[in-house]
Amino acid sequence: MAGRVPRARLRNAAALALLTVLAACGRIIPPGQPPVPPLAQPAAPPVANALLAGVAAGPAVTDLGLARHDALGALQSFRESCPRLTARSDSSGLTRPADWVPACTAAAKWPEAEPESFFHTYFETVRVGDGRSLVTGYYEPEIAGTRTRQPGFDVPVYRVPPDLVRARVGDAAPNPDGSQPLGRYDESGRFVPYFDRGQIYDGALAGKGLEIGWAADPVEMFFLQIQGSGRLRAPDGTVMRIGFAGQNGHAYTGIGGLMRERGLLGSGPGQYSGSMQGIMQYVRENPEAGKALMRENRSFVFFRELTGDGPLGALNVPVRGRSSAAADPAFVPLGAPVWLDVDRAEANGLWIAQDTGGAIKGPNRIDSFWGAGDEARVIAGGMSGRGNALLLLPRGTLARIGTVAGSK
Repeated sequence: MAGRVPRARLRNAAALALLTVLAACGRIIPPGQPPVPPLAQPAAPPVANALLAGVAAGPAVTDLGLARHDALGALQSFRESCPRLTARSDSSGLTRPADWVPACTAAAKWPEAEPESFFHTYFETVRVGDGRSLVTGYYEPEIAGTRTRQPGFDVPVYRVPPDLVRARVGDAAPNPDGSQPLGRYDESGRFVPYFDRGQIYDGALAGKGLEIGWAADPVEMFFLQIQGSGRLRAPDGTVMRIGFAGQNGHAYTGIGGLMRERGLLGSGPGQYSGSMQGIMQYVRENPEAGKALMRENRSFVFFRELTGDGPLGALNVPVRGRSSAAADPAFVPLGAPVWLDVDRAEANGLWIAQDTGGAIKGPNRIDSFWGAGDEARVIAGGMSGRGNALLLLPRGTLARIGTVAGSK
């Protein structure tokens, strides 16, 4: 569902920037030494992809101790990824489409009574960089909403506006990646930034016929935008599934990070937990400050109706709770299995990387998907696990790319 920040997800960011605030580590300064100013030491340049980060062989797949139910869910999600996996280029530099054909061919007919043996037979493990992983979570929210406006359902769910476009070459400076920025052309024909969240809240899009639904609660709708997809459940029990369709071009700002900077998160008096639930509690208990805080995230997500049996990830296949995850495609081939061993037991096991996210960047950065419902909401909202990650790649990958194999 991994603006597009790259894929649906700001999610998408899934507890993403809400939860990446939990990922920040304090720096210990020796006694008697003054703090080093943040800019006194140059930051290390970002590593471009998995090959440049360095890869090495991990343990045999048979040594991972795959659980049958875990392997079965991963096998089913892997099957769904295969049509994309065998056709798309891999920006990690690790694999080619043809590398996946033997495993995908076998997966189509593999007996589901023996899912572990599928992974034992067709894969080898690879450690990217030092393998140290940060794992967060996201889920598919279900909130009160209707297709048509009704009393008590006044929060618009917008489709992509037709005037949201990319600048023509020469009308605006390109983005750092070379793409043209998103925005709109005003009445004079000048390219300008698109309406931000505050302007949209104030009615910039009202009356233009862009509403595909109406939600009951603005706070729930704000957090559904962060997840990037979700369900609107009407009073009569009917459900409308919506998914990411576009974004207004403004940079995403995690309100959890802002709250931490302002001393609002923590365990002290008057502070709130850094989980999604804690951040939502602050917004509800402080309605005026909460409204202002939400406006500081100028990014705004537009939706479309989904008709399949699950929210779609970056591979354009459904993501499955407890089997699908988001990763950075520069370090993980989308569609590849990922093995996690972290300090949150519920996140351990085998996942299939089928999505991306705005805050899911760098090697071994994983955002686990937990499906829908109250349990998924609780787990995803509080997920912040640290440990190790391994990629499962087709047998022979390490030998082909010339990496020295040797279990670690």
